[in-house]
Amino acid sequence: MDELRPHHLPIDSDIDLHVERQRTELLRTHGAVLAAISVGGAIGALARYGLGVAFPPGRTGFPWATFGINVVGSLLIGILMVLVVDVWEAHPLVRPFLGVGILGGFTTFSTYVVDAQRLVNAGAAATALAYLAATLAGAIFAVYVGLTITRAAVGRRAARRATERERVNA
Repeated sequence: MDELRPHHLPIDSDIDLHVERQRTELLRTHGAVLAAISVGGAIGALARYGLGVAFPPGRTGFPWATFGINVVGSLLIGILMVLVVDVWEAHPLVRPFLGVGILGGFTTFSTYVVDAQRLVNAGAAATALAYLAATLAGAIFAVYVGLTITRAAVGRRAARRATERERVNA
């Protein structure tokens, strides 16, 4: 898979200010990165809001919409990270726009905590505890599945391309 790794990683929020090259990159590009994150975040938050309105939780019921949003968003984050780091020579704003912006705005771990508090206040502490545990486990597992499946798919695709190149060169 190393042959698929891009030469330059995309710009993201993990810039180490102690590394001169990364520090100057941040100074040159921060406005565009913030704009990409802002626009993506608005899109993701609107999608989340729409799903939350379409599937509101009951007073003491399990918040399925927020649970699904966080698990699906986590799966998509796992897929995206493999694609932008290992596969694509993506534009430097793709990762901030899609990952931090859209998927960061779509997933809602703050609402997850508010939902749990609402359940506790309504006397449904067992449901709140189950929701907290299921969301955390589901989100972590979803990222793992997204990473694993995407890496496997990318590896098979790379192997097919290598076989095709060998056949053409033979």
